[in-house]
Amino acid sequence: MASGKWIGGFLGFITGGPLGALAGFALGWLFDQGIDSVNVADMQGQGKADSFGQSGRYRQQMQEGQRNSFLFSLLVLAAYIIRADGKVMHSEMEMLRNFLRQNFGEEAVVQGESIVHRLFEQQKQMGERQYSITIGSVCRQIAANMDYSQRLQLLNFLVMIAQADGHVAMQEIEALREVCAGLGLSVEDVESMLNLQNGGSSLEAAYKVLGISSNVSDAEVKSAYRKMALKHHPDRVSALGEDVRKAAERKFQEINEAKEKIFKARGL
Repeated sequence: MASGKWIGGFLGFITGGPLGALAGFALGWLFDQGIDSVNVADMQGQGKADSFGQSGRYRQQMQEGQRNSFLFSLLVLAAYIIRADGKVMHSEMEMLRNFLRQNFGEEAVVQGESIVHRLFEQQKQMGERQYSITIGSVCRQIAANMDYSQRLQLLNFLVMIAQADGHVAMQEIEALREVCAGLGLSVEDVESMLNLQNGGSSLEAAYKVLGISSNVSDAEVKSAYRKMALKHHPDRVSALGEDVRKAAERKFQEINEAKEKIFKARGL
């Protein structure tokens, strides 16, 4: 990526709309250079002889734009969820740091945390009500530019952060539902994800992971599992990079564990 930045180079859809406005504030070190100059710098690193050819370079740029848009969207929404209860909890920030470190590397920890703190500043300057309106617009922009599985992966990360201190405050749940609606996801997705992060630790929780009640038929259980597995399959987010795909694999495994718990209880 350009200039050794974690988020840099081709920025995808975050260069416009409400996300672009927040990016101009939070990514000043990048926008000060100008998007075009950053893109040129990235292209120079490829050299004249590109085995991918012109179409390969374009595909690479599109994938980088998708990835960087996803990463910045994640930070914007994470900052909103972290401050939803009016406090910035150490445990939630540490969860974000650990998540960035494990999935995106050490560089992401420093730069990601810096971006989140700048977003906290922007929220204070705008006021909670106006910032909430902005987040709604941000979510609609994300929904218009990301497929369903990518938006589900965003939600997964946000729930992980909300649960970092062992308790999800009602304000955080409401913020998650607000974000979920803006992203074009269902309330059931939030409820399923909240139970998913518990790994379906009880049989009741396992049913909630699949979004069904315990009195459904075996055929309905199998159908719900297939639907959930299809929505959350890691291959659906592979365009965002191997690190995001690996995070999705862990979630996919938890879905399978919930399914196995139910199947075992039913003798399937």
